[in-house]
Amino acid sequence: MSSKTFIAVDLGAGSGRVIAATTDFTKIELEEVHRFDNPGTDLPGGSFWNVIGLYREILEGLRRAVEKHGDRIVSIGIDTWGCDHGLLGPDGALLGLPHQYRDPRFEGMAEVMHGLMSEAEIYAHTGVKTNFYNSSLHLLAEAEKKSPSLFEAETLLFVPDLLAYWLTGRKAVERTVASTSQLLDPRTGDWAWEVIDALGLPRKVFGEIVAPGTVLGPVRDAVASFIGKAGIPVVATACHDTASAVAGIPMQGTGNLWLSSGTWSIMGIESEVAITSEAALRHGFCNELGVNGTVRFLKNISGLWLIQECKRQWELDGNPLDYATMASMADAAEPFSAFIDPDDAIFASPGGMPAKIQAWCEKTGQTVPQEPGAILRVATDSLALKYRTVFENIRALTGTNFTRLHAGGGGIQNETLSRATANALGIEVVAGPVEATSCGNVILQMIGTGHLADLHAGRELIRRSFDFRIYEPQETAAWDQAHARFTALLAKNC
Repeated sequence: MSSKTFIAVDLGAGSGRVIAATTDFTKIELEEVHRFDNPGTDLPGGSFWNVIGLYREILEGLRRAVEKHGDRIVSIGIDTWGCDHGLLGPDGALLGLPHQYRDPRFEGMAEVMHGLMSEAEIYAHTGVKTNFYNSSLHLLAEAEKKSPSLFEAETLLFVPDLLAYWLTGRKAVERTVASTSQLLDPRTGDWAWEVIDALGLPRKVFGEIVAPGTVLGPVRDAVASFIGKAGIPVVATACHDTASAVAGIPMQGTGNLWLSSGTWSIMGIESEVAITSEAALRHGFCNELGVNGTVRFLKNISGLWLIQECKRQWELDGNPLDYATMASMADAAEPFSAFIDPDDAIFASPGGMPAKIQAWCEKTGQTVPQEPGAILRVATDSLALKYRTVFENIRALTGTNFTRLHAGGGGIQNETLSRATANALGIEVVAGPVEATSCGNVILQMIGTGHLADLHAGRELIRRSFDFRIYEPQETAAWDQAHARFTALLAKNC
């Protein structure tokens, strides 16, 4: 079979990329054809995404891809972070810029929501624990202030759906990204109407839901004119980036333990059913949807956000450090000198991360790290130990003794954290691919366009195409002792 090229648009909360994946279906080669920043912007009225600017960057990336790959291009797929959304009027026009999930409008909304419907009842309907970033809270904030945009809107589209609509003219919501909203029923794959009604949200904005791998249609004529090629279909891939990342990690069978490592670290399993027990809610687990009818039973953990924000702050302070240097500095620092809870609310907002870590240590009566290496070591050790806590909860909730963790995403390039993860969990970590999200995006396109038979074939293609690194656990006794201290500290202070 001659080589084909599939275009993955992968947008994160800090940057975006357009990736050309060329394959003869024995291996995949990935090429970054365009990279661009995706900074959120604070304006009067809140924090917003420049989604129009993102769309322009996507068009430019597609133009470059067509210029280089031309008639080899088969399709386009978009994945992004979850929860954030735009509202369209009856004429299809965007009613204001989408807010960022860290926008403070969520503040106080959890209490309002749970006054309308208890969290236990919401969890029973949606399988999603209330988190500050859920669409439910942000839409409730708009409903509470009688927002004209919300009540005049005709359609709600999540960010990847909105961008796909602008490319194709078709309005549809892809199921995996909808499942992050706390407004979808994971058992039926349809909207959780009881929750939507309880929150007073207008039913009319919640429209057609499509499965991952659905071909939405060809690019609009205006898009074709700009990029230089007509007729390219856009596929609603696994549009939530974590769903794409999990699809792109070559696991075999079911019930595998996985970690998507990036700005957020997300640990979970691929399950055939939603797990909505009282214990699952108590431990903060969510049931989001994956591919092939699977449920991603998972827990979000702060992730490399801590390290990224330290890097950004030190650059602002005139002390720029690259990630390789930072990892070496963390390696050289004393282990287990202090711990933080990576998921404490103080670390959720941007700015001043090194000082926040120091303040948390001081508040909890621990040794306060002073040098950058010590601060990074505290963050790294604490992340790995938080992974251990989540891991133990998954074992208890599922009754499964896992012997291996499959890790993918950009965060696995931090070898210090990858080693710490194996040590903290006491099991083998198989790390790869780094580009798990783009890989998952493109294999769903291949399946949707009929070029691959199924997910198993796609994962085998990924396995043949990329290098994987295995980390075996070491010094487990020391990590066991550290986890006992970490658990006691968090129990006392959180």
